[in-house]
Amino acid sequence: MLLIITSKSCSPIAIRRWVNLDGPKVLVIIPAYNEERSIARVIADIKRVCAADITVIDDGSSDSTAARAASEGVTVISLPFNLGIGGAMQTGYIFARDRHYDIAVQVDGDGQHDPGYLDVLLGPVISGLCDMAIGSRFIEKTSYKSAISRRVGIAFFSWLVWILTGKRVKDPTSGFRAVNRKLIEYFSSSYPTDYPEVDVLVRLYKKDFKIREVPVEMKKRRDGISSITAFKSAYYMVKVSLAILINSMRSGELS
Repeated sequence: MLLIITSKSCSPIAIRRWVNLDGPKVLVIIPAYNEERSIARVIADIKRVCAADITVIDDGSSDSTAARAASEGVTVISLPFNLGIGGAMQTGYIFARDRHYDIAVQVDGDGQHDPGYLDVLLGPVISGLCDMAIGSRFIEKTSYKSAISRRVGIAFFSWLVWILTGKRVKDPTSGFRAVNRKLIEYFSSSYPTDYPEVDVLVRLYKKDFKIREVPVEMKKRRDGISSITAFKSAYYMVKVSLAILINSMRSGELS
């Protein structure tokens, strides 16, 4: 069973041009696992740039992530144990579906996604140009730096998506994404449970959903150490590739 903690709303803030009283109902979903040192700042940064609702999915954290998020005046859904990013995000999409949100945005809880680019991310979805917008680190030159193993993984998955769909995606592992109501409904019933970012792209392209990358700047992780080591990057590449290929074969897309 899910534990939902709702605290008092914060005072109203300025509403940006892309979120207004007559515009779409937007929910920012923050999946978080043991992010007690960064979660409050992530929420505060989002509130400074938009008036969208915010829901934190506490993915079975063993620290005070849930309590710190609730103290910032947002809704917190605490999962009884760690489900991984896929399970956390699907929980958020179910919440968005049941509360009739028009657009859902994923912003990670570690502070790497810059809320200052939310208007860039939301623009093409609000205007109907795409069903999903992806914040890409590689469309334009940015200051973003990553480990060699991660860069190799990103290049590999970009190639894999192209081989399977004929579509070019420069930043297939980016989790900074906005989706419309159609995808909120779709993800509520079907979402990969483990390392979902690349798998989702293949599934959506096969179903003729429209995807667009937009240029963003990403930050270094604010606190803590990333759990993705060189070994885990290699494991991730093999596991996700096999999952995508198996799903494609099951649906007859490779026959």
